[in-house]
Amino acid sequence: MQRNLLILVLIPFTGLSAMSLWQYGYLGVWGAAFQSTASAQVLADLLIALMFILTWLWRDAKSLGRTPWGWIALPLTFGSFGPLFYLLIRKEETQAEELMLTS
Repeated sequence: MQRNLLILVLIPFTGLSAMSLWQYGYLGVWGAAFQSTASAQVLADLLIALMFILTWLWRDAKSLGRTPWGWIALPLTFGSFGPLFYLLIRKEETQAEELMLTS
């Protein structure tokens, strides 16, 4: 269920991101965030939320024995794709571990 929901979010988000990058370019997407104080506030809000997500991601990766640096770098360059991919991969690994423990 959770995996399907992540994929359901990831597919349209990928389309929206591709369309934005195609129309405005990488720097153009960031430039739009500074055109008004309202859009700058939304960017600041998203950055605060990203810091909470990165903190959780760091701790979770460490607790699973993973090196968190790549997973921290991914959201800083590609935004929400990093945590979405992490959750997709994490789900598979935890399910595999649970199956090994119960067999």
